[in-house]
Amino acid sequence: MSEQRPVIGLTTYRERAQWGVWSTSADVLHAQYADAVLAAGGAPVLLPPASGSDHVAEAVIARLDGLVVTGGADVGPHHYGQEPAPHTVAWRDDRDAWELALLRAADRIGLPTLGVCRGMQLMAVAAGGSLHQHTPELVGHEEHNPGADVFGVTRVTTAARTVLRELVGEEVRVGCHHHQTVDSHPGFVPAAWAEDGSLEAMEQPGGRFCLAVQWHPEVGEDAALFEALVIAAAQGPHGPVRTT
Repeated sequence: MSEQRPVIGLTTYRERAQWGVWSTSADVLHAQYADAVLAAGGAPVLLPPASGSDHVAEAVIARLDGLVVTGGADVGPHHYGQEPAPHTVAWRDDRDAWELALLRAADRIGLPTLGVCRGMQLMAVAAGGSLHQHTPELVGHEEHNPGADVFGVTRVTTAARTVLRELVGEEVRVGCHHHQTVDSHPGFVPAAWAEDGSLEAMEQPGGRFCLAVQWHPEVGEDAALFEALVIAAAQGPHGPVRTT
């Protein structure tokens, strides 16, 4: 008898890509996400933004044990009732529609969910919340997003009596790459802040594992968030992972 790995879905980009003789539209994601899920004991599957249908999302979610809403482009500000600010550019309507449908389906069954960077922002918006469209205007620096492919190092303090503190401790240094942050987040409690006061994590109270962070745990050395997701995914909402 061997225990099956929980199946963890990872949302992806749809980008123009080139490899070999091909230059075409492709569904892509940084490999660190799948590697982190695999190392944590899960089985990663990629979820391309080919559809924004609730029916398709429900069919996918019904076959998953856990969900990671990954990082990426800005969330379309029309989803939280705002006009785009000058620094809000290149949002992806296909990703927004698909991931919002996935989140609705995941919420309906209480699927264990982890949001990363854009994923945290989208989870807040899906719950009826809003974003600060350009955080440097609030905090007076660019340390959360130094530019290009460099991650800014941010020290965050976790909130007492949260799942996040149990997982990573009171204080942790993390890699960030974001210029927007969550403003309001109905249904979630704050779970961590940067030294400048910006919100760096949130979680749902109650028994469901539903946690989101502004940083990128897939590029760090601490695998606790992915391990916690996989453990939760092994336990529900579909029940314990089947054995063979």
